[in-house]
Amino acid sequence: MIKHLFIVVMVTAALCSCRGGSTSFSDEQGDTVRFRYAKLLTVVRYSDRTEVSIADPWNEGKTLHQYTLNPDGTLPHKPSTHNSQPSYPRLVIGTSVHCGLLNQLGRLETIAGVCDLQYVHLPVIQQRAKSGKVADCGSGLQPTVETIISLQPDAIFLSPFQNSGGYGRVEDLGITIIEMADYMEPSALGRAEWMRFYGMLVGAEAEADSLFAEVERNYLALRQKASGNTHHSVLMDKLIGSVWYVPGGQSTLGRMLADAAIDYPWKDDTHSGSVALPFESVFQKALNADFWLFRYNSPHPITYDELLSEKSAYSEFKAMREYKAYGCNTATSTFYEDTPFHPERLLRDFITIAHPELGLGEPKYFLPVIK
Repeated sequence: MIKHLFIVVMVTAALCSCRGGSTSFSDEQGDTVRFRYAKLLTVVRYSDRTEVSIADPWNEGKTLHQYTLNPDGTLPHKPSTHNSQPSYPRLVIGTSVHCGLLNQLGRLETIAGVCDLQYVHLPVIQQRAKSGKVADCGSGLQPTVETIISLQPDAIFLSPFQNSGGYGRVEDLGITIIEMADYMEPSALGRAEWMRFYGMLVGAEAEADSLFAEVERNYLALRQKASGNTHHSVLMDKLIGSVWYVPGGQSTLGRMLADAAIDYPWKDDTHSGSVALPFESVFQKALNADFWLFRYNSPHPITYDELLSEKSAYSEFKAMREYKAYGCNTATSTFYEDTPFHPERLLRDFITIAHPELGLGEPKYFLPVIK
């Protein structure tokens, strides 16, 4: 069923959005914005509006959401009460990574509220929250409706999930929901290119285009630098309970490892997300991997002894025996804030670890496990 959401705002262009279905906007000819890597976005500009379609990543041929924006691509929004100041939309943001992007684009003032504030590792957001400039809107899965209503935002940025059943009470508020499906893009540069769409929404299109051009240039240069080098093998992540989630061969991480000229045991796997495996399967396939890179959450850096206390059989892995394990502590690093829109930084980590002969320096996120 197609849901229609109409928002009346004091601007010349009104915003119309709908979820589901695959109906096109219009037969009128417009100028299509070219995206080189992003596969889920279609943006068409007309003289009086900009129309955006987000493809449903879980249902081929279907549309997740459609939007009609201002002619310049910005979100329709209430005009600024300060005539001397530029007028930008007021937003509630559901993830720290998108807060970081808006900050980079020079649109920090658009953030009126943030979900999951306790997990946002950006000092500027925490400072603005303490001073009352940014509100804590509760959980991203169940935002605090009363707080959102009090903020009167022009839009809410939330991440869609397959079979989630929608956004609950938030869908009844009459506030535009921007569905951040960027994480479902099949490539690192594809996800990063969504910054161009987000830049349009907040009147920072030129800044976003410039930033993405720099990201693309640096990523491709690093990929070229790694090509032709020795293909060391790598094992990714570690046990969570009784399950080991490894990146699928066609996932963003899986494809990035290939760009880093690293041999990955699951490179021929066809999954675009994580693959849940028992320890025995991982042991058989990656026992002799040259390096082991994993993410963890801890108030202190992890040690080899701690790893062995989690699972004594880790000692059998070649990377453990040769002290070539690297951990990314997501509790203290900005891994999740940085890498979605700066994949070149993560690619550099992979190349730095697997190809030290290239002289790229020290890794930023995956640091050597303490002996």
